[in-house]
Amino acid sequence: MNNTREVEVVVIGAGQAGLAGAFHLRRAGYEPDRDFVVLDHSPGPGGAWQFRWPSLTYGKVHGMHALPGMELTGADPARPSAEVISDYFDRYEQAFDLRVRRPVDVWAVREGSGGRLLVETSDGVWSTRALINATGTWDRPFWPRYPGRETFRGRQVHTARYPGPEEFAGQRVVVVGGGASGTQHLLEVAAYAASTTWVTRRPPVFREGPFDEDAGRAAVALVEERVRQGLPPRSVVSVTGLPLNDAIRRGIEDGVLDRQPMFDRITPTGVDWKDGRHVDADVILWATGFRPAVDHLAPLRLREPGGGIRIEGTRAATDPRIHLVGYGPSASTIGANRAGRAAVRDIRRLLTQEPVAA
Repeated sequence: MNNTREVEVVVIGAGQAGLAGAFHLRRAGYEPDRDFVVLDHSPGPGGAWQFRWPSLTYGKVHGMHALPGMELTGADPARPSAEVISDYFDRYEQAFDLRVRRPVDVWAVREGSGGRLLVETSDGVWSTRALINATGTWDRPFWPRYPGRETFRGRQVHTARYPGPEEFAGQRVVVVGGGASGTQHLLEVAAYAASTTWVTRRPPVFREGPFDEDAGRAAVALVEERVRQGLPPRSVVSVTGLPLNDAIRRGIEDGVLDRQPMFDRITPTGVDWKDGRHVDADVILWATGFRPAVDHLAPLRLREPGGGIRIEGTRAATDPRIHLVGYGPSASTIGANRAGRAAVRDIRRLLTQEPVAA
């Protein structure tokens, strides 16, 4: 193709994982626009953080780890996290001259000629010897299927489009999901809504005490084992439980965090259980998580029968040219930093024809 441009590495995504990969590429001597390119489909810096709801202030963010080489200091805890982190990512991109190209949509990654990969985008085609995929999950909100969902006459909103608690004033709200987002939404919305009902598939697990390094390693190991088997990854947060902080304790005492088992059916006016119970609702708020945004990799046939992509370290087990960072065990801010470094280490070996360690 006449508009095909050649580089050594293409990085897809400029969130925490993508920027960490780009930083380590630069530190390893690779030049942006000459040796590697970073493609990001978002309108501006900040990764998925730029889309977070205004009421999620920086002080409410749990475990935001600094990008490699530049600390985030002096941030106002009362300022929206979307603003704080987008500004930080913007400064970071400029400080290390990463030259992120945006907005660029990546449509497909295909096998090219001479062992190269072709990355088809809205900005033309890139030919590359290696790929760092850092597309995260934000673009694939998960909407569970329940009978009658299409009949509901109220509003259905996913965390990905959560507008803030004021939007639910005077309404009867059913919140679905037992993760951190679900509990945060409930605690906020309850102050404005006429009523709230919390439903989850499994009873929530609240974690007492500090989350130390050993517990963190154990949680990551559980997620890592899934991706090693080619199963769809679960988030690290899903295996750590919910921290039992003061806000959660108050929510339990006030009856806001009174968990109900998952309903069996959605009706035009609310939700039903098989035992005959019914709850009227104006809104169903789905805090049901996300799935990895990897559909553009489908032409490479990386998925295993179990539904996931089998990963060894950060590289796809069936194709050492492909590295997934921010996927599975590296889908946390500190994990993304480490994965970016590990991916670049392996890519350097690949591009210099050194054997890749098992």
